[in-house]
Amino acid sequence: MFKADLHTHSFYSDGTSSPEEVSYEAWKAGVKIFALADHDTTDGVLAAKEACTKRNLDFVPAVEISTCEHDHLHFLGYNIDLNNQEFQNFLFQNRQNRLNRIRQIISQIAASGVDLTEEDVFSLASYTVSRAHVADALKKKKIVSSRQEGFRKFLIPGQVGYVPSAGVSVIEAICQIKKAGGLAVMAHPGLVQDVWNFPAWKEAGLDGLEVFYPSHSYTLKQELLKIARKYDLFATGGSDYHGPHAGRISSLGVNIPIPYSDRLLRKLLNK
Repeated sequence: MFKADLHTHSFYSDGTSSPEEVSYEAWKAGVKIFALADHDTTDGVLAAKEACTKRNLDFVPAVEISTCEHDHLHFLGYNIDLNNQEFQNFLFQNRQNRLNRIRQIISQIAASGVDLTEEDVFSLASYTVSRAHVADALKKKKIVSSRQEGFRKFLIPGQVGYVPSAGVSVIEAICQIKKAGGLAVMAHPGLVQDVWNFPAWKEAGLDGLEVFYPSHSYTLKQELLKIARKYDLFATGGSDYHGPHAGRISSLGVNIPIPYSDRLLRKLLNK
């Protein structure tokens, strides 16, 4: 087995740790290849890269892009050109769309009688704002006891604060990654099985599939590996780590069997 983590977040999006802290925790956990993949921003990538270089930890520049087709239908871009201005403009527009969505969410929650303001939320988000910051603001005001409860009571479909994703289409997400010289990988496919459309996504340029993910069962991983073989997609893995105070998985790294890790290393590091 080979330990990797190609899906982590810092406080540049909805994580709770710095890029340096996440990199250090990954190294401490025995991870051999690492990527910081914040939502719609690459602002933390260089800091993470520098931290990995100090520890001889292989590093891959990355970003995670949301889509409008499902709240959890996301795509990871690896080895993107950070200096590609068109791609950076694309990410900036995504962040603006996020901002508008969050303002609508706050407005709906406040209109329901809950004491929540834009200042409450935006004061917690130094960079990319997300629904997690709304949940954190509700927790800070003791309206809920955790980020997860904030989502359950206010932010999922059917709740007062739900607003559909402001992301782009899947095809645009893949195409933008490819135009920036990157490899496009579907994140946590097990969370969105009802919207799988691999023929269309492969045609658009999909390169890989995040097969090894904490919530994926053995049976699901085997199904995803069959899909990967069918569509010539390389298998990746990541923890989706958000930091020690996010109320989610608190350990970094996933184990990838050697045949798949070998191909992963060839694709991402040319090894």
